[in-house]
Amino acid sequence: MFNLSQLEHAQQIVHAAMPPTAAHAWPLLAERLGTNVVVKHENHSPTGAFKVRGGLIYLERLKRERPGTAGIISATTGNHGQSLAFAASRYGVPATIYVPLGNSVEKNRAMRAFGANLVEHGTDFQIAREEAGRRAVRDGLELVPSFHPDLVLGVATYALELFRAASDLEILYVPIGQGSGISGCILARDLLGLKTEIVGVQSTEAPSYALSFAAGTVVKTNSSNTRADGMATRVPDEDALAIIRKGASRIVQVTDAEIALAMRAYWTDTHNLAEGAGAASLAAALQEKAKLRGKRVGLILSGGNIDFELFRTWVMADAVAERVMMA
Repeated sequence: MFNLSQLEHAQQIVHAAMPPTAAHAWPLLAERLGTNVVVKHENHSPTGAFKVRGGLIYLERLKRERPGTAGIISATTGNHGQSLAFAASRYGVPATIYVPLGNSVEKNRAMRAFGANLVEHGTDFQIAREEAGRRAVRDGLELVPSFHPDLVLGVATYALELFRAASDLEILYVPIGQGSGISGCILARDLLGLKTEIVGVQSTEAPSYALSFAAGTVVKTNSSNTRADGMATRVPDEDALAIIRKGASRIVQVTDAEIALAMRAYWTDTHNLAEGAGAASLAAALQEKAKLRGKRVGLILSGGNIDFELFRTWVMADAVAERVMMA
């Protein structure tokens, strides 16, 4: 998809808009997991999530190669849309973003604040995505998919930062939404000639990539009811699946309850707020804790964009219930 020189050039474009994000070894997380652990903090990006990197690369190429484009359009549950809105504003391109009805109120506000024309449509991401495609044809807009070589190239820059800071990682857990993040990690690892095992993470309530990984072909699901909206994917991307099947060792499925526990652990152990997808890698590592002793583990905290109300009813309420049960 790209070579190391192209990846390093993409990193320069990304770093013109944002600094590298931190990779920290947190002692309390190490105690919790019983092994050495490094967290890549993509929750510290300008949009609070890793996807901003892909948006910057996509818009840079679009503006350079097709400066007359009328505008871009895409669908999202939040982080992809914030990425495109941020980058489109930076490059002076109008952006229209479709979201499903009932989408995160705070993510919707952020997309509007970054300059997007936000349209609410349909009951889930897939329906919103299909409507955005029809609108693109009707209005002559550039339809930006959730998985695209430019997006993968952009988000692979966080993997390049991580692997160059911690080249001795033995295993890396990466959440899977539409697949750009884990694909970027796989491709960056291979370009650097590293042996790091890469493990994908999905929700038990949205396991389309896990099912597809096992079947060897795209498997669609009828629902994606996880509270971790960044992983709420029903239809895997065929190209992403090919990269994941070739470069990942396996995909771990985690429950919403396990994700909530990981979100609380991030807060208590690091004072970082993780959204559901952002905490999924830690949830998977905790699930596989017995296998990790003595290994150097990497976790991708892919984003921190969670509505306060969802945090209160999902994460805080569960914590209160646990205290009541233990009393």
